[in-house]
Amino acid sequence: MPQLKALFEAEGFLDVRTLIQSGNVVFRGTSRVTEKSLEKAIADHFGLEVDVMVRTTGQMKKIVADNPFPKAAAGALAVGFMKSAPGRAAVNALDVGRFAPEDAVVVGTEVYFYLPNGMGRTKVPAYVGRQIPISTTIRNWNTTIRLLEMMTA
Repeated sequence: MPQLKALFEAEGFLDVRTLIQSGNVVFRGTSRVTEKSLEKAIADHFGLEVDVMVRTTGQMKKIVADNPFPKAAAGALAVGFMKSAPGRAAVNALDVGRFAPEDAVVVGTEVYFYLPNGMGRTKVPAYVGRQIPISTTIRNWNTTIRLLEMMTA
């Protein structure tokens, strides 16, 4: 993570902070930031081809506010940050009811997971990934909240 932080600083970003070993970077930019430019910088510096998902502070606030499972314990929630929004047909075709009590709800570029038995044995994220083959990175709810706190501090 120190090397990732140093890369972002070298790219001219301000107030660069990372969250443990999660691959998450919080920063301020002096100009418009694109996912492609970050992907290129990471590839050039580390030799790794990775998909980068960027969310602004406003978007993260909305992601937290849009939680379709507001009464669920934080430990039972996760958010999948997708590279792009899926088409309506793909979302409508999801049949997560067969995984009850687990659930998944797509809202824009995010997929919210309710996993009351935890992430370890669930099949829901893999199922959603097969049905909606868009690059997605999943973070538990506590990490999502911590990232928002870092962005607004």
